[in-house]
Amino acid sequence: MTESRFYHISKTGKIVRLATVEEALALMQDNGFLWLDYIHPSKEELSGLTETLGLHPLSIEDCFDDNQIPKIEDYPKHTFILFNAFHYTNQTLTIYEVDLFIGSKFLVTVSREDPDSRPTLKEIERMVEFDIESARQGPAFLAHVFLDYIVDKKFSAIEGLEEELDTAEDLILANHAAFNPAELLRLRRELLNLRKSLFHEREILVKICRKDCLFISEKAILLYRDIYDHLAKFFELTESSRDIVTSLMEMYLSMINNQMTRAANDTNVTVRRLTFITTIFMPLTLLAGIGGMSEFSMMTGTQNWRIAYPLFLLAMVVIGILTFYFLVSLEKKRKENE
Repeated sequence: MTESRFYHISKTGKIVRLATVEEALALMQDNGFLWLDYIHPSKEELSGLTETLGLHPLSIEDCFDDNQIPKIEDYPKHTFILFNAFHYTNQTLTIYEVDLFIGSKFLVTVSREDPDSRPTLKEIERMVEFDIESARQGPAFLAHVFLDYIVDKKFSAIEGLEEELDTAEDLILANHAAFNPAELLRLRRELLNLRKSLFHEREILVKICRKDCLFISEKAILLYRDIYDHLAKFFELTESSRDIVTSLMEMYLSMINNQMTRAANDTNVTVRRLTFITTIFMPLTLLAGIGGMSEFSMMTGTQNWRIAYPLFLLAMVVIGILTFYFLVSLEKKRKENE
């Protein structure tokens, strides 16, 4: 597992990595500030900072609570920010917690996930070195670099979900019978989780931009407004994607209903044809039954069967034809009325 990292950043922009937190705390009074980057720390490690840095015990408790939502809280000696980082791969969205303690002389970042399995935070140190001119101005500026990197990485997760929505739409249009609607339910669930996180993170930035945080200066707030713009954009993208999921589900159900309607119409046509044929033969069947029981011979006389039965058959043919044309005329009137 990757070890925690401890740095001293001078006002000139020099970054010194230290082996232990004790070495870092020894440089607390020097020019510059400390950056303590904890990766999967124990509760005892963070509790040890209660006396030295003044971290509030309640904020430390929040670092180990898995049911927290993004939030910001102000304490006498620091501002506590609970943020989320996104990682999307293999059709799986992972949302994991990142905590920041911003003080006047320190920034403490806490991630309880291993960066080797959560690549979003693996290049934070390189990003800080790249933007050292901003980071060296103080903990609030370094926190901005940290949060800005996390927020930019959120777009990869949102983009991955949007690509899956495009794929789902193409599949529904190409062959809706082969499409699994459970995929839309999964995407809607992932987008709902994104929306929930982005909504609360946007509120965090609103509070920062209102100058409500003692340890984030007005000069640094100008940078945080850029993060707010990104979060607002991502929130709108998530809302649009959720609407698309709803539209795709409606389109899928509509196509299924159309298919069922066509099948029902085909069945109705078949039944109508069979009914048509049955209606024609019903009177003929009745007459054939009567004639077959010799009633007709009894009425006409047995000696006249050579004439009677051909006339009987001719009458059946005429009745069948008349019934046929009568039913055809009724069908035409029905279609005209429609």
